[in-house]
Amino acid sequence: MKIKFQITLKAVRVNAGLKLVDAAKMLNISPTTLIKWEKRPGDLTPNQQRLISEVYDFPTDNIFFGN
Repeated sequence: MKIKFQITLKAVRVNAGLKLVDAAKMLNISPTTLIKWEKRPGDLTPNQQRLISEVYDFPTDNIFFGN
């Protein structure tokens, strides 16, 4: 059985070398909002997903769909 892992938003942020506060500034949101996004990425709009993908320089599909 092959297990497929989905990378978390927090892991992508950390791998991008960004601290929570710095990433929140780049996304133009509060750190509290970013924490909520990291805990519930399924609640993000497509525009929010695109913005995160651009700021973290990581494909949206790999973040939100585990591909």
